[in-house]
Amino acid sequence: MNDLKEQRCSACHAGAPQVTAEEIQLLNSQIPDWKIVTEDNIRKLRREYRFNNFLDALNFTNRVALQAEREDHHPSITTEWGKVTVTWWTHKIKGLHRNDFIMAAKTDALFH
Repeated sequence: MNDLKEQRCSACHAGAPQVTAEEIQLLNSQIPDWKIVTEDNIRKLRREYRFNNFLDALNFTNRVALQAEREDHHPSITTEWGKVTVTWWTHKIKGLHRNDFIMAAKTDALFH
């Protein structure tokens, strides 16, 4: 399997299939620090990143936002003192798509 962070998001439409349990298992192995959470019956990927201060957290938030714009796929980002929480899911299909795993891997690469 190709490295997720090197892949590009594909255009996703309202009827696109969500990832299967088997696909999740394969994809999740490349982003082991991410958790799958369920909110309002929608599965999402979530990770919390720690920083030493607010400015570093804010700079990371901005880098994630720029990457999201380049890929035209946007997360929920919560920025706090010393912490940024990023949540990926595909709004159009109300669940997880391969794009979410790609963007989670890209987010990890921005952190490292």
